[in-house]
Amino acid sequence: MLFKDKVVVITGGGSGIGKVSAIKFAEEGAKVVVSDVNEKDGEAVVASIQTNGGIASFVKADVSKYEEVVHLIQTTIDTYGGLDIGLNNAGIGGNVTLKTADADVKDFDKVMAVNTSGVFYCMKLQLKHMQQQKSGAIVNIASIAGLRGLPNNLAYVASKHAVVGMTKTAAMEYAKHGIRINAVCPAFTKTQLFNPELYEQFAPGIADKLMKNIPMRRFGEASEIADAILWICSERSSFVTGLALPVDGGLTA
Repeated sequence: MLFKDKVVVITGGGSGIGKVSAIKFAEEGAKVVVSDVNEKDGEAVVASIQTNGGIASFVKADVSKYEEVVHLIQTTIDTYGGLDIGLNNAGIGGNVTLKTADADVKDFDKVMAVNTSGVFYCMKLQLKHMQQQKSGAIVNIASIAGLRGLPNNLAYVASKHAVVGMTKTAAMEYAKHGIRINAVCPAFTKTQLFNPELYEQFAPGIADKLMKNIPMRRFGEASEIADAILWICSERSSFVTGLALPVDGGLTA
């Protein structure tokens, strides 16, 4: 097992990439703390892991609220005695129909609070513990929108560029402490955040247009992103830190 007895905390673990990652980590022997704002979804993931013989628990947290992240990390350490891996996955998309001049200020602030401040809060607290044990791995879920522009989606693009920048900076700061910090940058991946059928309701034909931009001519699957996450958290990538890894079917190529 790749992660036997390792303690993993996953934000946004109730659905999509976070859910699949939680299940895969548990299958590889990890003790998993699933966190989400949606208690029902998070508890369902924990129940699924436990039914299959894995070890998991749920802690509700809104990552845009620092005190809730403090509670999440402290509860993880109190429950399992440590913290080895942080998967900072919680994120929102915001309004995807408006150009920059028309973007809503409240929407921008909300996206930044969850996607950027939330990642910072998690890293700050995870690193404090990992420094003491002189080991650990952190993966921040960014996006191809953290590597390039994406029209009509300024808030999301800004937030994910920030995630990539924070990842690279922290990786340089903590490499000497035995802590690896990387980002995974998915392209359009079928999750609750990106549902091609819903996009079609806003703009007929948009799903096909987006797919044609991907050299593999298909959207990603959450399991494919999760596999990349597990690799980058494992000892198989022991010399990798500060990487913003595109998992995008060739889109950014």
